[in-house]
Amino acid sequence: MMNYTTIMAAVDGSSQAEFAFQKAAHIAARNDAALYLVNIIDNRSFGSIEAYGKQFADDSRRKSEELMGRYEGEAKAIGVKDVHILIEFGAAKSMIPGELADRLGADLIICGATGTNAAERFVLGSVSERIVRNAKCDVLVVRPSEEMKA
Repeated sequence: MMNYTTIMAAVDGSSQAEFAFQKAAHIAARNDAALYLVNIIDNRSFGSIEAYGKQFADDSRRKSEELMGRYEGEAKAIGVKDVHILIEFGAAKSMIPGELADRLGADLIICGATGTNAAERFVLGSVSERIVRNAKCDVLVVRPSEEMKA
């Protein structure tokens, strides 16, 4: 039986990402795997006004750090011994299945079926779709069960 050793969970604060995180934490605990909680802040939308962009970036990082801190605590409570937080600025669609998966040596990427940006998903396709298409490792796209949606 093959065990996963390095699991990357892509989270963005959406309810779908919450389910992906929960699944990732339980799989990491069962496999005694390292869990990397990854949040990519899309800085393409910060605008060209430098002061506004810096404030927005700082606010985004602070919110991300709060979210990731909560996830880290929950993962440890579930039984994950090796939890890492990674907050990056850029485009999740290319960074997660490419540069980050390679750098971390991920053998499993877990993400939600949809994320926070519905408009971009309509125009460009979803982040999860891009991860599935481009990742060199296994990918688990998590959908909440009916009882979780209630």
